[in-house]
Order: sequence, then C-alpha cells, then structure tokens
Amino acid sequence: MKVVLAGGSGFLGRALVARLAARGHEVVVLSRRPVPAQSPGRQVGWNPDGNLPATGTSEYLTWPQELDGAAAVVNLAGAGIADKRWTPARKRELRSSRVLSTRSLVAAVRASTQKPAVFYQGSAVGFYGTRHDEILDESFPPGDDLQGSMCVAWEAEANPVAALGCRLVVGRSGVVLAKDGGALPKMARPFKFFAGGRVASGTQYLSWIHRDDWLTFVTWALETASVSGTYNVTAPEPVTNDAFSKAIGRALHRPSWLPVPGFALRVLFGEIATEMLIRGQRVVPKRALEAGFSFAYPTVAAALDKALK
Repeated sequence: MKVVLAGGSGFLGRALVARLAARGHEVVVLSRRPVPAQSPGRQVGWNPDGNLPATGTSEYLTWPQELDGAAAVVNLAGAGIADKRWTPARKRELRSSRVLSTRSLVAAVRASTQKPAVFYQGSAVGFYGTRHDEILDESFPPGDDLQGSMCVAWEAEANPVAALGCRLVVGRSGVVLAKDGGALPKMARPFKFFAGGRVASGTQYLSWIHRDDWLTFVTWALETASVSGTYNVTAPEPVTNDAFSKAIGRALHRPSWLPVPGFALRVLFGEIATEMLIRGQRVVPKRALEAGFSFAYPTVAAALDKALK
C-alpha cells in the first residue's frame, strides 16, 4: 500500500520508512528539505502552514496530491521536544510545528477525492502531564502542563479525519530506546565513563519502549483494520528512574552510583528538566495488550540488552 509519511527524516521516521519499505509498501516522505534521490522512500517537498498550498508548479505545491488515493497517512511531524531549551519562542515553535502540520494534512485529506483508509497521528505520553506513581492508561485525562496542553491541541487537530471516513489511530509514545538516536545514547554516556546514576530522587517513573516494538506497533496499526482510537505506545512495564539507571549500568557492565541532583539539572536545562527528567509518568499500554499486541521487549532489561550491546 502507499503510505504518506510526514516527519520521515527524524530518528523514528527514518526507521519507519525502512520498516515499511521492507514490508513492500510504497512510502512517500513529506519533507521541508526534500532529497529526491534518497532511498528507500520517495521524498516530496512541503511547507505546512495550516492550509493547503496555492496552485502552481513548485515542488512544494503538489504534496496534497500524494494523499489522494494513498492507503495511509502517518503524521510524526514536529520540532524535537528536548532538542533546545524551552524559551517562550521555542515553546511556540513546539506547538505550532505540531498543530500546523496536522492541520495541513487534515485539509489535504478533506480535499482528496479518494481519501486514505487510515490516518496515524503521533502523540506522546506527555499528554498525561507530569505525575508520580499513578498507573495511567488511555482512559485518564490530560495534564495541565506544557506537554499535556500541547498533546491535547496536537491530537485535536487530527480528530476531524474520523468524520471524513478515515480510521484514526492516535499513538501516545513513551521514550523510544535505540542505540543510534533518541534519548538513550545521551542517558548512557555518563555510564561509559563510570559516572552514571539515578536522576534526582530516582523515584519518578519512566515510560519507555524499544524502537523495534514501536515500529511493529505502527505497522500493526496501519495494517490491522480493527485498530482505531487512542493507544499508549509504551512497554508494559514502566520503571523508576533508579531502576532504569541500574539496568543501563548492568547492560554496560558499569556501576550506577553517582546521582545527578535536581537543582543541577534545572540550572543546565531549565523547565525541560522539571517536566521530562525530575518528574515522571507511569503509563501502561492497556488497549494494545487487550487487542493482542505482542511486545518483543516487554522488560527494560531485555530492551537495554538489545539496544546497548
């Protein structure tokens, strides 16, 4: 089937393009800086501003045509949540990059003669806000912090596609673990120099998933007609930061003994530290498990052994 992917040049998007292509799907990547010769997947330029582009011949004006007759749309577009310090301008960019790209995609679906069968909308467990040890499944309400309000707005922009006849799947991802990108290399680096340990109190929960399981979930959601609605895309066993730190140490054969104080993180990273490192969320994939989804790496020990060795 033909899959149109927005956000295909990032850590997860590149891996998803490769997985979909390996399964025999035609993949079209919407990119702000297209590289026509890149393989696998054909790249098409777009500049999402919340509207459909005006008519013309520029390569950035024809992307809506790719959605017309496509089998699936995957939306992972958005500025990296932890790439930069959260200044007021950065907060606006984080929100607008998600909201406007989703709005543009929905407008293209609305204008399509033959609408996609399924629309996969990326989101994050940040939807639930920063909580401590409360077990959170898909029935829980959103948080009222930056991540919570941003995810609410992001998901809301995708909701109209359901009324347009598309099967809508919203995937709220946890921290995705892989050796070659994302958060794990940064988290593991101190351990390699025998300086690793828990962050702050270490009691805050981390909701995570191995990238192989994340890729399997997305392809399963696209290919399974009975999958619709909101799913937590996390492993079934979230762990505390202390347990996660010790698991990294074991996987790397390094000690986990040097805690990082919360005040130091706040000085270095500002608001990001409070929302993403010092506080946590204990999120479980209730709906995926009920639907029979099987995790290849259900425990953090298995996931880190695969990702770090």
